Amino acid sequence: MSDSISSQAALSEVVEAEGHLIDSHIMEQIFDTVVEYNGRFEVDRFYIGKTNSDPSHLRLRIEAPDAAAMQRMLGQLLGLGCTPVDTSDAELGLVEKDCCAPEDFYSTTNHRTMVRHNGNWITVDNQRMDAMIVVTESGAFCRRLRDLRAGDRVVVGMRGIRVIPESKERDRLHFAFMSNGISSERQVDTAVRQTVALLKHNRELGLRTVIVAGPVVVHTGGQKPLATLIRKGYVDALLGGNAVATHDIEAALLGTSLGIRQMDGRQEEHGHRNHMRAINAIYRAGGIRQAVESSRLTSGILYECVKAGVPFVLAGSLRDDGPLPDTITDMNQAQDAYAEQLRGAGLVLCLGSMLHSIATGNMLPSWVKIVCVDINPAVATKVSDRGTGQAVGVVTDVGLFLDLLARTLEAE
Repeated sequence: MSDSISSQAALSEVVEAEGHLIDSHIMEQIFDTVVEYNGRFEVDRFYIGKTNSDPSHLRLRIEAPDAAAMQRMLGQLLGLGCTPVDTSDAELGLVEKDCCAPEDFYSTTNHRTMVRHNGNWITVDNQRMDAMIVVTESGAFCRRLRDLRAGDRVVVGMRGIRVIPESKERDRLHFAFMSNGISSERQVDTAVRQTVALLKHNRELGLRTVIVAGPVVVHTGGQKPLATLIRKGYVDALLGGNAVATHDIEAALLGTSLGIRQMDGRQEEHGHRNHMRAINAIYRAGGIRQAVESSRLTSGILYECVKAGVPFVLAGSLRDDGPLPDTITDMNQAQDAYAEQLRGAGLVLCLGSMLHSIATGNMLPSWVKIVCVDINPAVATKVSDRGTGQAVGVVTDVGLFLDLLARTLEAE
């Protein structure tokens, strides 16, 4: 404990936390946070759960040198599930102007959150990180800054808020690789088998499986196995950008990806224009769905999405060629479309797309599992570092991973 606080001048609070505090390493993070913010702590009570399903309970008295330090400390401790012990409701501030929150607004994490209103704890819906909590007569909801409207009442300060971090799942050890972080030494076939188990379990729970794909899926030969997964009913939505769709269609129409022949890996003569030829063909057809319905497009990832009725969202970017007529070029609309397809998701597979994976992770609550597959371990690390701590990295070639995944599912 820190000795830098004068007992006469120190401010104190009592906080409580409950959950799998030891094996999820939350308790040591709580202690470290207090010390990091120049505070000190005294454990009033600690109860250890006796079984796998029993939570542990911690009651802690914390001290800080001044009110500002205490607020900063409480802000960090809230994200670890530490709630100040009092009976007050969450304080609400009035939004006076569209898209403008009160200065002391509470910014959400991606963990389950509850707020106390009229003496009762209520669960916050549409949980996501970096949002405000709007309280209405019908409940509490996460709402983005740009969606705030004058007259909304948002949670401010640190009182009456309870955050429940996700804990290690001690009773489901056959999914243990989900908590093992990012490793280039993990055996691909082991990761594939466990991903298959997750896919099947997610389906049994009635939850959606969403694929986030980059163009490297096509470049590495993952087009056919991903199309197979869609055709077999393992994919409920596809999220990507203009590039993955363009090169998928280029491969289906012209047999190349970025002008490289898929059959032998050689450069196609004048192949540099093939992606533009693919975009032009879709414009002539009137869109991707129309190209499928007119038999202009007869194979590939987007073809299988249309045939199976699987929704897809293509988010545009500044560097897009074309783009395809189906690409959403308004970024706010693209974010909304992504978020809509992520509702009800229990598992998200991110395949070779750092930016779209980070964006998707920021929209998800922490209880949705994410498997991030990329040849570059830095991609999975960046996804996790930007707040999506539940993401697990599988460092391998995306095409190889998809091929093994499709064949394993077929075999089982």
